Amino acid sequence: MENEIYLTKEGYKALQERLDYLKSTKRDEVSKRIGIAREFGDLSENSEYDAAKEEQAQLEQEILEIENKLRFGKVIDKKTIDTSVVNAGCTVRLKDLDFDDEFEYKIVGSTESDPSKGIISNESPVGKALLGKKKCDKVMVILPQNNNATIRLEILDIKA
Repeated sequence: MENEIYLTKEGYKALQERLDYLKSTKRDEVSKRIGIAREFGDLSENSEYDAAKEEQAQLEQEILEIENKLRFGKVIDKKTIDTSVVNAGCTVRLKDLDFDDEFEYKIVGSTESDPSKGIISNESPVGKALLGKKKCDKVMVILPQNNNATIRLEILDIKA
């Protein structure tokens, strides 16, 4: 489950919109920059041309990545989410057992995660630790980005 790409319907739509923009507007802009840079003369010593070609390569890489996410990603449908265990698409209410704080996280694919808004990836340390767990389960999570600190969480509720 953790290596699959999960997308909400909104995330899928946002990726489609981004792809449309990159394939039309952005490709045209980069193509024009390459054309203008060619007019500067000798391409072997033309930094503007090199920069435009590099931008084109990055653009094509991003297009390819988005196309793959759209092609192979699994769209999360709230209606079919199994809330008996934590899955991608679930919102999980948790209790920090060390600080007695309660908070919620929505588990999504890495493409859409935004921890500052309580939206975490199924590939994050907390997301991985929660997947497959049930209400009332307790989990210990090692946080590698925080000197391998450990947090202890209890799952209070799971909802779609």
